[in-house]
Amino acid sequence: MMSAPMNDAVDVAVVGSGVAGLLAALRAHDRGLRVAVIEKAACFGGTSATSGGALWIPNHAAGADGDSREKALSYLLAVSRGDHRLDRIEAFIDNAPPTLRYLRGLGIDFDVFPGMPDYFPDAPGSFAGRALFPRELDGSTLGEAFFQLRDTAPAFKLLDRYTLDLAQSFTLAARPRGWRLVAARILAKYWLDFGWRRMTRRDRRLTLGSALIGRLRLALAERGIPLSCHTRLERLVLDGGRIAGLALRRHAKPLNLPVKLAVVLAAGGFEQSQALRDRYLPVATDARWSLTPRHANEGDALIAAQAVGAALESMSCAWWAPSMQLPGREFPNIEVTHQMFFDHRHPHSLCVNRLARRFVNESCSYDRFGMAMIEDQKRSAANIPCWMIFDATYRARHGAGGIMPSSIAPDRKIPREWWDSYLYRAATVEALAAKIDLNPAELARTVARMNEYAKTGHDAEFGRGAGAYDRYFGDPRSRPNPCLGALITPPFYAVRIDLGDLGTKGGLKTDANAQVMRADGAVIDGLYAVGNCAGAPFGDCYPGAGATLSAAAVFAFIAANAIAGAGAGSTFAHSAVASTGVAAGTTGTGGAAQPRPLA
Repeated sequence: MMSAPMNDAVDVAVVGSGVAGLLAALRAHDRGLRVAVIEKAACFGGTSATSGGALWIPNHAAGADGDSREKALSYLLAVSRGDHRLDRIEAFIDNAPPTLRYLRGLGIDFDVFPGMPDYFPDAPGSFAGRALFPRELDGSTLGEAFFQLRDTAPAFKLLDRYTLDLAQSFTLAARPRGWRLVAARILAKYWLDFGWRRMTRRDRRLTLGSALIGRLRLALAERGIPLSCHTRLERLVLDGGRIAGLALRRHAKPLNLPVKLAVVLAAGGFEQSQALRDRYLPVATDARWSLTPRHANEGDALIAAQAVGAALESMSCAWWAPSMQLPGREFPNIEVTHQMFFDHRHPHSLCVNRLARRFVNESCSYDRFGMAMIEDQKRSAANIPCWMIFDATYRARHGAGGIMPSSIAPDRKIPREWWDSYLYRAATVEALAAKIDLNPAELARTVARMNEYAKTGHDAEFGRGAGAYDRYFGDPRSRPNPCLGALITPPFYAVRIDLGDLGTKGGLKTDANAQVMRADGAVIDGLYAVGNCAGAPFGDCYPGAGATLSAAAVFAFIAANAIAGAGAGSTFAHSAVASTGVAAGTTGTGGAAQPRPLA
């Protein structure tokens, strides 16, 4: 892994190595600036590497004919709430297509899912097909850097080993005709890769967020841009009111990095800091429930920027996503957090608070599900955690967080210590309720109402399955409504759902150029913030799949352009792109290329 010469000045220092940080570094370099990237973790990629890798790009004109700037603006103005400003929304819309073109120029290809709707499909200006997903990358092309790339999240792996792309995930979840052949090909591609498996059990296929980060890392190497891991931001150095450098610590050794033009903070939010969660989030939550890597995003950049006068915004907001805890299989006494993005949407299940009452359309997006948990907690003081209830039909067809369907992991294969601690089972709904401290009669009534809705296809309480987004993820085997299924087949099951997140969305207040602002509205000279370091441009809203990464990427692109425009006369300006001899991996299954350093 390349390290920056920490006492040599650079034009731009980027803090963080997720999509926002790497894109800001690449664009600044390509605009003629000398750049260095620092990352406090031992691996690069941040939460971006563990994400679905999608970018929500309005008006991208790649299989999405009919979209427009006007539609996108209408939609975002209709759904954005809280701390959002028209200039930032317009900056995002206007720079999203150029950002995508720049990414494609870096060799990053995307697939469009034309039918995937926005998260608010009934809002004016909504459009299906704005979400773009990166194509698969052969990890061996990264050389030794493959082993410093943060690993894919368990949600995007089969049996914690075999990497999945989005289409494969959907196929294995829905299991239509031919799904076994898809699974067999995934397993065969892994097990026939003899040369690679001699080096590591980790699948060399990079998909979703890891594919996007992998391609950005290749582009970084091609340009000779240094990336230093194990390097933590201690404070920002001021000189006459402008940012002049970084005080860092690498392996406990203090270092200084002089900066000529600007610092770009792209170090994520504060979701891994329990103290900051307790101070800012609207309800009591546990940092362990977050789906982001442990001990990574602890708010270091926010604290450093506040110390030089930066203002904050949207600090009560997060990219909410339900999660659950299960014991780690490889190490004792460790719990692993698993995502519940899609599980609560499937038919033959419902979700209730601790009063045994439904509180949400279970087929909504994960962010809206989290918001519903918060609102119900404020009303009832009986949510967080809530419960997902399901029957044997659900158990056979679908997973529940880290618990595979019974067709793959039957009850006899569930570790005995999980029963009645993490996964609950009973012969009747009433007996199940007693095990999880719910009112048996009330839960029975709630289930009975759902069973009636499943017959008629109409959810009279929450309209589950009425919208295009709901139906997109529905199960066609359930009729007349693909989102509703009766809970009638024993045994009955329950798992606890916690209020998890994909990161916080509050952070440093920035202008339309991503420059950090003070409380009085003035900007801090030489300081920019992008990604979850900054307040989300959409305020307290998640407009569509990939909105988190798209906001990060677009404002990284904007920030780099703004810095380059302001520093056109830099003494370090250059135009040549250095080649560092990136390892060329083979793509066959017989023998992997031997990894070698990127630089």
